Amino acid sequence: MKKQREAVTVSPCACRKREIWKTKTHSEELLPCLLTLGKKGHTTNACALPAARWSHHDFIVQDQRDDNEGTMIWSSPVQQSSIMRLATLPQMHLAFTVDLEGTVKVWNCQDEDALATLTMPWTCFSLEICLTNDGPFLMVGNSEGDIYTLTVPELRGVSKVNAFKYSVDLLHCSPDKKWIFASGTHQNILPVVFLTESLLKPSEGKSPLSLSIPFSSCCRACWAPRRTSRITVMYRRGSCKKTGFTTFELMAKRTGDQTDMQARQIATFLLPLHMESPIWMGVGDGNTVVFESGPSLFLFTISGHLLQRFEDHQRTIGNLWVDPVHVLTTSTDDSLHLYMWDEEGRYPHLKSCCHLEHVGNDPAPSCYVSKAICDNMSIVCVMSRIRESSILVMYSLHM
Repeated sequence: MKKQREAVTVSPCACRKREIWKTKTHSEELLPCLLTLGKKGHTTNACALPAARWSHHDFIVQDQRDDNEGTMIWSSPVQQSSIMRLATLPQMHLAFTVDLEGTVKVWNCQDEDALATLTMPWTCFSLEICLTNDGPFLMVGNSEGDIYTLTVPELRGVSKVNAFKYSVDLLHCSPDKKWIFASGTHQNILPVVFLTESLLKPSEGKSPLSLSIPFSSCCRACWAPRRTSRITVMYRRGSCKKTGFTTFELMAKRTGDQTDMQARQIATFLLPLHMESPIWMGVGDGNTVVFESGPSLFLFTISGHLLQRFEDHQRTIGNLWVDPVHVLTTSTDDSLHLYMWDEEGRYPHLKSCCHLEHVGNDPAPSCYVSKAICDNMSIVCVMSRIRESSILVMYSLHM
């Protein structure tokens, strides 16, 4: 017998008494059309593409064609160890997981068994997919500072390089796939940028081409989406943990059989001591950086000039998503806010689009938005529930 669902619906119009969310729209171009919360084990949504989620020990894909109910179309078997990292390759309908024991698996989201399995010698801290002209590759960073480059989907070893003495916490492939940024969050680590080709086609007896960036204590880094050799790094230094941002332009010049790599610092600035240190960051066109501080969202130039400040949340912003089109924030006040980039003028700026907030009378709601991501079609939220497993919720965006 099919279990009864308790549904909650979001509409850009007036909300019914049963509804616990409402929207405030600031643009007629972008409206969330439907939100439904399902009971434990169910995810409901309103989009056309499959969504993925994982609990501690299994990985699930759900169909989103029905506006009222998500139907599970595939689930992995329960894994012996908790899944710690997840990456996807939509172009090939593949998903990649790594568990607490360091086991990497490739899933086609159709069969019960993984396409390939590889057990790493140490705990894995980072995963990155790099889709190149020579095909896709998976890069894995572990607790010993090693970076493994593996074929997809076979997971055959292509190269291994020891980048640090500490864990590789960050792995980011540049938009043009030319560079790989690697770093740890330990204060003694200098980030390293590798030439991707040297990891994919290693030369026997030669180390991969790389360059250290002279800023320790890196905690975040983002490539500029349109200036593909430009990267902005967020770092913290000193006993006061001053937060700063520095931006580099990378260059690689080949002369004969030699390649010379350079990183030119083009801008840097420190945040005021009174400002709460951000956790998240993103970049716009390469000349701006966006980050949260407490309940506020800030847009600065990479040289430190304040362009915009938004105060659309009452409490601390807990998660930030930035892509070339959108900026999405979620807060511990159970609200979500969506912005869009507007590139008119000397610097791009953000336009507020819509706001979703909790309007129930319960002072201690049973769920909250812990993370959200979006694309041109939809917003996907992780609704963390205090006493039950998390679920996915999706919005369809009407342009």
